[in-house]
Amino acid sequence: MSRSVFRRVSRRLAGRLHRLGDVPPRSPYDNLVHPRTVKKASPEVEAERDLVVEDPSSGFVGAVVRCEKDVVHLEDRFGKVRAYPLGPGFWVDGRPVVLVRPKVNAPSGPQRSASGSTYVVGARARVARQGRIYVEGKHDAELVEKVWGHDLRIEGVVVEPLHGVDDLPGIVREFRPSQGRRLGVLVDHLVKGSKESRIAGQVTGEHALVVGHPFIDIWQAVKPSVVGIPAWPTVPKGEDWKGGVCRRLGWEDDTGYVWAQRILARVKTWTDLEPALIGRVEELIDFVTTD
Repeated sequence: MSRSVFRRVSRRLAGRLHRLGDVPPRSPYDNLVHPRTVKKASPEVEAERDLVVEDPSSGFVGAVVRCEKDVVHLEDRFGKVRAYPLGPGFWVDGRPVVLVRPKVNAPSGPQRSASGSTYVVGARARVARQGRIYVEGKHDAELVEKVWGHDLRIEGVVVEPLHGVDDLPGIVREFRPSQGRRLGVLVDHLVKGSKESRIAGQVTGEHALVVGHPFIDIWQAVKPSVVGIPAWPTVPKGEDWKGGVCRRLGWEDDTGYVWAQRILARVKTWTDLEPALIGRVEELIDFVTTD
């Protein structure tokens, strides 16, 4: 090969390599990625009640006690409750997950209210009757409203707190029960021979009915299993009952908070209550709605 021909061939090869960037042709397999190198999306898990969840950023581990629109509440084994926004960043069974709000299944049959009665969809509250139901204390009124609220609005029955059974005779005299204006009263710890039973006997009549449950406080009317304890503690006579319960269970010393967050928040339906309370409330509703 002459020198001139050699130079021309060399220039052509150099130009071709320059156009290729001195890089050999790519393999058709170069774009494939090994599956182990692909980061898998964390699965979504519904924040159902009692699901044990870990927040790895803080190490907090707790069971789901409540799930709101965008927030989940976790309670650890010491009774401490923390609120977290729903979404990623949690672990369940040692694996990362995305917590989502539980789905609400459409009812296949008639809907039931918290009291077990048929739920009347779209029903407007009836104009309040003249009859009334009194219950002994704010907590009693809140519990009755949570479980029987739908029934009371349908029937037009107003529930008011009674601040001490000693005031009952005066309230009955002022209310003046009569036909179409009946009065029902729910009293705590109504047992034979007690002060409460003697007062109840004085005011009960044709248009006034006083009934009670055997519990020292309305807290005891909530089944222990609902609040996660084996039984309600025994508190010696003379010691504040609610305070004594909180101390023995290691709960907060704020009884208002304990009632709202540890007890009332966990009551969902009538099945969470003791039968001794359920029957008395139903009896009062029937009494005051009978014309």
